[in-house]
Amino acid sequence: MQGFDYMGPYAYSVTITTAKRQKAFVSQAIVAEVHEALTEAAALHDFEIRAYCFMPDHLHLLMEGSEGSSLIRMVKRFKQLSAHRYRNWVGRSLWQRSYYDHLLGSDEEAGRAAGYIWDNPVVAGLVDDRSEHPFSGPREAMGPDRPEGLSLQRFRNAAGVLHKVAGGSGTAADVFPDARGRFGPFGGKFVPETLSGALDELERAFAAAQDDPAFHAELDALLHDFVGRPTPLYFARNLSARIAGTTAGDTPRVRVYLKREDLAHTGAHKINNAVGQALLARRLGKQRIIAETGAGQHGVATATVCAMFGLECIVYMGEEDVRRQALNVFRMKLLGGEVRVVTSGSRTLKDAINEAIRDWVTNVETTHYLLGSAVGPHPYPLLVREFQSVIGTEAREQVLAVEGRLPDYAVACVGGGSNAIGLFHPFYHDASVRFIGVEAAGEGVESGHHAATLVGGKPGVLHGSYSYLLQDENGQVEETHSISAGLDYPGVGPEHAFYKESGRAQYVAATDAEALDGFRLLSETEGIIPALEPSHAIAYVAKIAPELPDGTVVLLGLSGRGDKDMDTVARALGVDLS
Repeated sequence: MQGFDYMGPYAYSVTITTAKRQKAFVSQAIVAEVHEALTEAAALHDFEIRAYCFMPDHLHLLMEGSEGSSLIRMVKRFKQLSAHRYRNWVGRSLWQRSYYDHLLGSDEEAGRAAGYIWDNPVVAGLVDDRSEHPFSGPREAMGPDRPEGLSLQRFRNAAGVLHKVAGGSGTAADVFPDARGRFGPFGGKFVPETLSGALDELERAFAAAQDDPAFHAELDALLHDFVGRPTPLYFARNLSARIAGTTAGDTPRVRVYLKREDLAHTGAHKINNAVGQALLARRLGKQRIIAETGAGQHGVATATVCAMFGLECIVYMGEEDVRRQALNVFRMKLLGGEVRVVTSGSRTLKDAINEAIRDWVTNVETTHYLLGSAVGPHPYPLLVREFQSVIGTEAREQVLAVEGRLPDYAVACVGGGSNAIGLFHPFYHDASVRFIGVEAAGEGVESGHHAATLVGGKPGVLHGSYSYLLQDENGQVEETHSISAGLDYPGVGPEHAFYKESGRAQYVAATDAEALDGFRLLSETEGIIPALEPSHAIAYVAKIAPELPDGTVVLLGLSGRGDKDMDTVARALGVDLS
């Protein structure tokens, strides 16, 4: 920090990251265009750029403002002025201790990465033969003059290898998945040959869409006008006070913020991914859409986008879930979807996925499988994560706006894991933000009647991906139980398995009874009726809140609303609705 002690109390370090796969700051023309946009945005919002540095896929700024300067508005204006697409950003006050810790860690890691890449180019994955090593020095590898033949993905993979060799807890989330679709040891493609071509086609289409400004413009417009984004970030004051108590000034000791995905069109986060995949299906020329559903929310979201795009829609749903989610079954049919009831196995989500995959194998030339969670073979965990990351990206800006800092905890329920990975992923680099995923303990993990895959399972292959799953000693998939249809699944997304193994996230479980308590707690304190899925997360936050330090900020993903669960909750509470 020497040389910057002249900067005043409104000085900030800002890091802005480019969208995944986008060609970044590798030419003087791009650097000049971005610098012009930065200069204009800074002037409009009373900031002065004191220093900046362009890296291959992000840029660092040192800026100084005034008491009335808004960092959020400045970055938002810069994004509007620049022709390029950016994934996320983070700003830190130079006068916070966290900034000094961040600076030291970043510089140390960057130096280690440069040295390692220079000394070990083959192991790092930058080149296949040492004689191909193109650098005149490590700074060239790290800076804007990166050789033309060196792909950004290989550079990221190299940083990942460095982290592993150096004994780090994992790599940056945007390093993964690698070219094989792996998150560390997890993920991959374990599918019949019939589906390999379709998955490769989908991967190519997704990569092309990520580089297509027209695709992003249409997706952003639909998310805003059709889905209703951004969804609000709501300070649950009454809930916070109830579970953690208040200070002498009647202020809640712990502040819980709800990311309100229940207010998105169709009532849950599932619509984010459904819209994105429907656009990909249209790009591929596939007019027939199949999907699986447990709680019915993904089925409703799929039927909704199919109605809008004029696509044929078939949804597979287990017989048990059809019974407990009758309202959503009716909604799917009303939207023009065909619901095919699955009577095999446990008659829940796992079996619905089995039948959907069988359909896809038979009709692969004409059909797109609109998978609803961050599970399955590559590239599904990647593309579902990317389409759901809008949750965490919005939440980041929103919590910075109201708190002036990042949350201490990000908490979400985990079944397959799409809403949780969407909330967690944009905060991956922020070590101060602790991730907690809450699974379904059912009647208790010890009872064997649960769906807590990461808490009570072990690695194996399910539905085309290597991840954690619930299996017996012979490797057979075990039946699961949860009061929540959306969490009643014996597997989990491979990125969550990686987060668990690397220590980046903690995974816990809440029982049916605790979820019902969470359901009633939020309803009674805030007038918000949650789905049973996020009720598990609410229950866990209520459990730990009394022990959290004063001033703790908790970001909780409210993934859906509870209309669909009224019958289930009434039966569980002994209430006769007839």
